[in-house]
Amino acid sequence: MATFLYRVGRWAFRRRRLVGGVWLGVLVLAVAAAAMAPAGEEEDLSMPGTESQKAFDLLDERFPQSNAQGAEARLVFQAPDGQRVTARENKAAVEDTLGSLEGGDQVASVTDPYETGAVSEDGTIAYSTITYAADAVDLTEATKSALEDAADQARDAGLTVEIGGSALEAEEAPGGTTELVGVAVAAVVLVLALGSLVAAGLSLLTAFVGVAIAFGLVSALAVPLGLTSTVAILALMLGLAVGIDYALFITSRFHDERTRGSEPEEAAGRAVGTAGSAVVFAGATVFIALVGLGVVGIPELTKMGMGGAGAVALAVLVALTLVPALFGFFGRRVLPRAVRRAVAPKGEHPHRARAGAGRPGLGVRWARFVLRRPVAVLLVAGLGLGAVAVPVLSLELGLPGDESKSVETTQRRAYDLLSEGFGPGFNGPLTVVVDMAESPDTRAATDLVVRTLRGVDGVASVGDPVLNQAGDTAIITAVPHTAPNSGETKDLVNTLRDTASGIEADTGADVLVTGKTALNIDISEAMSDALIPYLAVVIGLAVLLLTAVFRSVLVPIKAALGFLLSVGAAFGVLVAVFQWGWAADLLGIEQTGPVMSLMPILIIGIVFGLAMDYEVFLLTRMREAYVHGASPGDAVVSGFRHSGRVVAAAAIIMISVFAGFIGMSSPTIQTMGVGLASAVAFDAFVVRMAIVPAVLALLGRRAWWLPRILDRVLPNVDLEGEALSRPAPASATGPDAAVRPLPVGRD
Repeated sequence: MATFLYRVGRWAFRRRRLVGGVWLGVLVLAVAAAAMAPAGEEEDLSMPGTESQKAFDLLDERFPQSNAQGAEARLVFQAPDGQRVTARENKAAVEDTLGSLEGGDQVASVTDPYETGAVSEDGTIAYSTITYAADAVDLTEATKSALEDAADQARDAGLTVEIGGSALEAEEAPGGTTELVGVAVAAVVLVLALGSLVAAGLSLLTAFVGVAIAFGLVSALAVPLGLTSTVAILALMLGLAVGIDYALFITSRFHDERTRGSEPEEAAGRAVGTAGSAVVFAGATVFIALVGLGVVGIPELTKMGMGGAGAVALAVLVALTLVPALFGFFGRRVLPRAVRRAVAPKGEHPHRARAGAGRPGLGVRWARFVLRRPVAVLLVAGLGLGAVAVPVLSLELGLPGDESKSVETTQRRAYDLLSEGFGPGFNGPLTVVVDMAESPDTRAATDLVVRTLRGVDGVASVGDPVLNQAGDTAIITAVPHTAPNSGETKDLVNTLRDTASGIEADTGADVLVTGKTALNIDISEAMSDALIPYLAVVIGLAVLLLTAVFRSVLVPIKAALGFLLSVGAAFGVLVAVFQWGWAADLLGIEQTGPVMSLMPILIIGIVFGLAMDYEVFLLTRMREAYVHGASPGDAVVSGFRHSGRVVAAAAIIMISVFAGFIGMSSPTIQTMGVGLASAVAFDAFVVRMAIVPAVLALLGRRAWWLPRILDRVLPNVDLEGEALSRPAPASATGPDAAVRPLPVGRD
């Protein structure tokens, strides 16, 4: 692979105008396709195969005139202090407001709170449910404006009015202030790491090209593939982070090669052949882990994985081709001032920079410190990560609803008013679907279900059955005493489903418990069940890949255990922040609750690949030194001398990019930002920079041991670019010549 990528790097350097023109054309086409495509629409989460989803599918079939998962709004009215909504003036204002909505476009029904009993016991709060004939994503702006105008009409009459439900849900748009701060931090780190404004700008430019193309493609395919704004934001987040890092790694290696005296084209080829090989491996691990999210069975998670994987693949392609092409465009300006002094201009004979002059860098000093005290460093780092991971024992999974939104939103205020007037469980009603197609007595079946539901502890109220036109399916609403995301509500759903089996045996009717709350519970349970198997697959993949790359048994095991530590600590941070509320105010998180159920698996998939990034870039230089005769300790120091600063810079860049998304209002994106930023920080600076050298110091030469049988079976991946270590014969020194690799023995 190193030889092939070496050819790619040299070709891109020579054909820089062609490469730049192709990428510019792709960028223009992607942006044009996104501009012409219809706007993407948000979709409800679904979980095929669960009882909740089966019930929703049945409702769509038996109630074709309605939409089981369609748009719904709740207008919540609160009377002024000391008054009741049942007072004549307030009642008239409510009825006038609701009358303005009846018969509107896309409106299926509007309930009257005075006829349905939707008035609180103290008479201060009432609500009306407006159902629509279309999904929330299909509501027109005119329909949404009519709803907001109706609320303003009641407010003008002196009432407090808030709007809940899905009708006013809006997409989360990227591009806020916090993201710009993250990019600014990345730019500063790039300048410090590369020592050149041009080189820093090159890394940012190539990352933006890849991100713009990925974002454009996601936007263009949003409607045909059903991609949501979350998919686009994840693609933006990942593409920006890995795009900058991959360009940084290749540019840094290009600097090293030029310092050693290589000609620009040769340096570009060697940079892509060595650092580019590691980029391909690292990108492939992220890609595989993200695509693997599809096995969980949640369509939205599959789309997020595919969108993120596509962005990573684009970042790899851009790094391997556009980055070396830009080396040719910018010439010596890519190099730091010290390197420009060390190499001669074009046409003069290059000379080597003095290596090792001056005081050792921070990375070298840190490596030597760890080698002197490996046990102490290992204990402090390991116990520290273990302590941070302790909160994960209290991990609760759920899906955020209106209760997680800012108190500045009308949805959150409507949620709070309904909880105040009708109890916390009112915001998470359960829908019981009774399929009586095989039941001999439909009336007896529905009556039995209603009586049974009313006798279950934890059920606050049970509504009257609503039958379809054929009379073979009934919908019954049961309101819990407890809030939607509480453990008691989860237990209640399981109790109702256990109770339903007895009803089915007595009546022949099929009883299904569904609703948004039940679906969220089903998805959370599916995520919990899939977490350990997915983690096992990811860890197994990591061990196999790293065994082939580093030709070692103990190095991959150490890497996998370190990955578990960093992921566990990241989950501990999520629990502490989002469940316990630690530093929640500082991060702008206004409501604590369960961790979003999609996050653990998503974070595992992403962090797995990113952790392999740092493992590969740090240890390839260590192994390269070791196979060339350095002692195990000297090999560790060599790895930090050449890669420590770059890996640290890459980690800071990735942390700043991920942290930049914490300021967004979407709980999903906030959770993702906190989880990824903390996971990268733990993995890069604690695991890779402290635990890894400490373990290698303790293992010594045993760290690089590989059984002979595996040595014969495993392919030689050659990320270190051993095939490029000898120059080509004189007959192959033309501008189109490629390195002719000599056989490399196995260690």
